[in-house]
Amino acid sequence: MKRNLQTVLLLAGMAVSIVSWSQMTLPPGGQNQRGEVSQNMGLVKVTIIYNSPDVAGREIWGKLVPYGLANLNAFRSTEKNPSPWRGGANENTTISFSSDVEVEGKPLKGGTYGLHFIPGQEEWVVIFSSNSTSWGSYFYNPGEDVLRVSVKAAPCEHNEFLTYEFTDRLQNSAIARMKWEKLSVPFKITVPNGNELYVRKLREEMVGPKGFNWLNGVSAINFCATNKINLEEALGWAQSYADRNIKNFQLLNARANVLQGMDKKADADVVMKEAINLPDASSGQIVGYGRQLIGQKREKEALAVFDIAYKRFPMVSGAMVGMARGYSAIGDSKKALKFAQEALKAETVPASRTTIEGLIKKLEKAESIN
Repeated sequence: MKRNLQTVLLLAGMAVSIVSWSQMTLPPGGQNQRGEVSQNMGLVKVTIIYNSPDVAGREIWGKLVPYGLANLNAFRSTEKNPSPWRGGANENTTISFSSDVEVEGKPLKGGTYGLHFIPGQEEWVVIFSSNSTSWGSYFYNPGEDVLRVSVKAAPCEHNEFLTYEFTDRLQNSAIARMKWEKLSVPFKITVPNGNELYVRKLREEMVGPKGFNWLNGVSAINFCATNKINLEEALGWAQSYADRNIKNFQLLNARANVLQGMDKKADADVVMKEAINLPDASSGQIVGYGRQLIGQKREKEALAVFDIAYKRFPMVSGAMVGMARGYSAIGDSKKALKFAQEALKAETVPASRTTIEGLIKKLEKAESIN
């Protein structure tokens, strides 16, 4: 009985201790609202989580936030081990990368890092620390640095609340910016293998349900052709549809695009000759191929392709415009003008008529329309 009573009292004491040390859910002190911003660069996601203090009439740079490292007089922060700035308020500002990246041209593995700064009047140092769970910079240890990069601060519009944003966004890069008061600190993030990540994803999808749809296959093949990456495998994807007796203009055109990327132009020409003669080839697709040939300075071959479109679709204005472009490409403005005028008579869409009228004006002056 006595032992049971002791157990009850011990458990009660633990409960009181837990209750007394737990904190109520209340708004953050000092108006330091928690913020989060994310940006995708292709398949890679970058997320910054921070607490956002306001200026509140204070002098920020060189005063509230000192230049260089500072002794915070608490925990690990001493004169011998001064601390950087935490890039926000309260606990660590963190930055997460879903895959490997480069920051200012230097490699950084995917993961979550504590984000710190060493402010300077002109040059700043951005620090990525393996410690992402401490409170602010009080526990900063330079031995936990994974990467440091130097950047230039720049003036910006007034920001009452500290904020982070992503600008100059492209498929494989963006610039992250810390902005507070009238100062911006940018650092560039790049995905060095962004297209390779897409290829890995496409490879997975091509052997799954998505790959059974030939339209998806066309997209995957053309992605590789456009970026001149993974061309041999892309050619294999194209062949896999041919092996299933799936043949149409778009698939053959994608195959030809890969062959072009491999500098196998003669093979690409053979494929496109077959493609433009398929029953499903539209006048727009055939004319589009002719325009590609003009872009390759193969004007006579382009005219022959436009002629195929015109003979198959003699009443379609687009085929007539194709002939106009073909004759213009070889320098015969009179014949080109004749076909453009016929195209204007056949065309009923106002926007298309306006385009053709513009071509006619150029041809009347013997100007090129390509």
